[in-house]
Amino acid sequence: MSLFTSLVLGLFLFVIFNKLWCFWCRSKVCLIGKTALITGGASGIGFQTALALASKGCRIIIADITNLNEAVEQIKKISNNPNIIGKHIDLRSFDSVRQFAKEILETEPKLDILLCNAGIGDYRIRTFTQDGLERTMQVNYFSHFLLTHLLLDLLKKAPSTRIIFTSSITAYVSDLTIENLNPNPDYYHGFLTKMNGGTYSNSKLCLAAAAKMFAERLKGTGVTVNTVLPGGVQTPIWSATKRDFNFIGIFVTCLVYLYGKTPEQGAQTLIHVAHSENVEGQTGQFFYEGMRFLKPLQLSEGFCKELWHKSIECTKLQAHEIKC
Repeated sequence: MSLFTSLVLGLFLFVIFNKLWCFWCRSKVCLIGKTALITGGASGIGFQTALALASKGCRIIIADITNLNEAVEQIKKISNNPNIIGKHIDLRSFDSVRQFAKEILETEPKLDILLCNAGIGDYRIRTFTQDGLERTMQVNYFSHFLLTHLLLDLLKKAPSTRIIFTSSITAYVSDLTIENLNPNPDYYHGFLTKMNGGTYSNSKLCLAAAAKMFAERLKGTGVTVNTVLPGGVQTPIWSATKRDFNFIGIFVTCLVYLYGKTPEQGAQTLIHVAHSENVEGQTGQFFYEGMRFLKPLQLSEGFCKELWHKSIECTKLQAHEIKC
């Protein structure tokens, strides 16, 4: 069996399994008095997570670039919770991230939950942001790394805080190295890149590595940090694969839309890790379908430390802004 056939078969079996075995969060925890900040909360699994937490009384801050007002009004109406606000953030810009964090620090007394969930697909075109970084890597990873650092003082003010990074099953097949954090044009034309999701899978591995390092550095502070794998979910992010016009992109998109989870189903593990009593005190873990899952083999101590220092350099964090 060829490598191509094996990967396609493996993906097909995963998506079918992903659809048939779907965890559902049954936690009855009341979240009145708590505040959650969710990036990418205006659509997809971010919206469903915001809705579920709002229905339990949580105050929700939706951080997104589009559909903010519509999402806020929908959640207010469905959850009967008026404590929902939307704030603009453009993860393609570190200036926008810094301005957003400044506003949150000035207006919020504490944060109980930070869900770094926003993301874009891999367009297979090397597009730079104004900060000189590859777009998918900056939106999915670097901006969340920066945002988490900038909000740490606020997160530490809550008695028990949870930070969750939304990763992906593609993190397990990432070919990330420190050298291709900002890949050259040739990277996008390789066969393996087309098979493994390219910079999208790399960004999702980076999120997992960041979660591991934050968890280690924040032990004993009351802040836990975990990673969630939603599985194959029918969300707008898959529109990027259709633009690639290659067999693999079209095949994956068709599989997900035929057999993938709905956004509500895909959000269940995020909802669970964000508030369930069963997750209390757990940190540095990978969660899939409501349970702890094996971490990608690439997450060695040496790799994670090297990525941590390189990420500080790429995001231009100052010494006084590094709180862990």
